[in-house]
Amino acid sequence: MPKDNENVPLFPDEPVARLESQSFAPEQMIRCEECLRANPPTRVNCLYCASVLPMDEVTVHLKKPILRPLEKWEQGYNNILWPSPANPTEAGLVDAAGLLRIATPDLVRILEFGMPLPIARAATLDEAVLIQRRLEPMGIGTRIVADEELGREETATPKVRAIEMDQSGIWAFQTPETPAINIPWSDFKLLVTGRLITRRVELKEQKARTENSIVDSSQFFSDEPVFELHTKSAAYRFSANSFDFTCLGKAKGLLAAQNLGALLDRFCENAPDAERDDTYNRVRKALDVVWPSQQQNESSGWRRERPGRYIVGSATETSNESQFIRYSRLRHYLKVEAKVKKLESA
Repeated sequence: MPKDNENVPLFPDEPVARLESQSFAPEQMIRCEECLRANPPTRVNCLYCASVLPMDEVTVHLKKPILRPLEKWEQGYNNILWPSPANPTEAGLVDAAGLLRIATPDLVRILEFGMPLPIARAATLDEAVLIQRRLEPMGIGTRIVADEELGREETATPKVRAIEMDQSGIWAFQTPETPAINIPWSDFKLLVTGRLITRRVELKEQKARTENSIVDSSQFFSDEPVFELHTKSAAYRFSANSFDFTCLGKAKGLLAAQNLGALLDRFCENAPDAERDDTYNRVRKALDVVWPSQQQNESSGWRRERPGRYIVGSATETSNESQFIRYSRLRHYLKVEAKVKKLESA
């Protein structure tokens, strides 16, 4: 359509929707304890100074969580379905989806698995507690697990490049320069399998005075089978594309994915106390609602091809690695918690 900057109507034909569709009486307003200003009872934090507002039984049903997307460096609080499965009513599903700011079919998908999956990720503990209290009357129970309890994402799971096996356990090599780590079979506790999916789109644009034009584009896709080994004291990553499968001997095949499966079977045979968890690939789409894949943008800078013509390159990469790490740690966290409760009740 042609641009017409002169004939822009002063007011739109449609009325502008109000930010607050509900008005409150003066006695319903909440006074901030820091700046002493009145706030609507729907807010968790003060509108003026961002301090946490007091919460009571009268106004808790009016408050709504913000649930803003967290930055990569921020540590949040996760509402995990507990106990599961949940049995909300149809009206409760609609209300819960509106409270969590997700689509009702997405919420139904999460609940149908009947597993302790994340249903929300809040920026503060007060917001996570509010979500927990608001969901209880709707028939959905949750427990709060902080990111700190699962471990910081910056602390990546160390990768094992090669191993040596014997009857007592394995010797894991991370790099040729570092000494091997001895892991007895009795220390094997949990094996979480998954797939790391990475998409990368690279663009080259020609900069012009009027508008930019794409002169070249390329897309890359990788799908790598992995599993994480959780022991008594640490966790280790085994990846199909960066592991030496010489330890399999005659059982070593031509495909890395098959070799990784054979290595996993060998671990399960020698460590009968270790639990194998293959649920990630099944619930990955449901995790995207709360723990989306991370996206990273890069720029390769400007390049002059000829006088008056400049090319700028950019790349966008999307990966589910952080999602898999968080899920793997959650499964280990819940396993440890269940074992502790079992010992306490014995």
